[in-house]
Amino acid sequence: MNVNDKRYDNQGIHVVLALFTVDKGKFKVLLIKRKNEPFKNKWILIGGCAYNTETGKEAMMREMYEKTHIKNVDFELFGVFDNPKRSPLKRMVALAYMGVCDSSIIQVFKQTEKASDADWFEIDRIPELGYDHKDILEKAIQNLKEKVFTTTIIRKLFPTTFTLPDLQMVYEKILDKKLDRRNFRKKLLSDNIIQETNLTQKIDNKKTTKLYSFTNKQTNISFYK
Repeated sequence: MNVNDKRYDNQGIHVVLALFTVDKGKFKVLLIKRKNEPFKNKWILIGGCAYNTETGKEAMMREMYEKTHIKNVDFELFGVFDNPKRSPLKRMVALAYMGVCDSSIIQVFKQTEKASDADWFEIDRIPELGYDHKDILEKAIQNLKEKVFTTTIIRKLFPTTFTLPDLQMVYEKILDKKLDRRNFRKKLLSDNIIQETNLTQKIDNKKTTKLYSFTNKQTNISFYK
């Protein structure tokens, strides 16, 4: 390596996070609105530049807090985006992370020193995004689909109790496919993945529906493929 080679100059690292949640049965991602150029006033995924003293994860934790005041959310690296022209300022390689959370127990600041707005957007109602964040989001959703089949990650999207229609709706949104209602309920119960709680929730101030919770069973759900 020739450290004096000019081709090494003018480069940096972006960290980008696709943070997903479920809100009233709707599958959403958190976006922030940029305050500065480039892409001023555009919505983007949470992210920013890493300092040369930070690991990628440390930078992502700092950026998440600076932009939204969120902390203590788990996330993991799922991809690297390295198009030399992905930033108009200089060569910026993006480390892309994905996380899920229960939005009812975290507070998102709508405005900070680093972002002019922040909000949860339904996956099928995403505005135009700055940078290459549309590509990163699509890859993150695909990664989440794969994890739904092999891990218990979907549990982190829900509060302690939930309705079966809400759970099915989220599976359908993530997987982008319709699931048979009776088979869905029967399989989850027979495989001891969910359990009844003897609690109910009123819908539209008229009828009630049963509330369920996840069991402690650690299993994948590959039977839904």
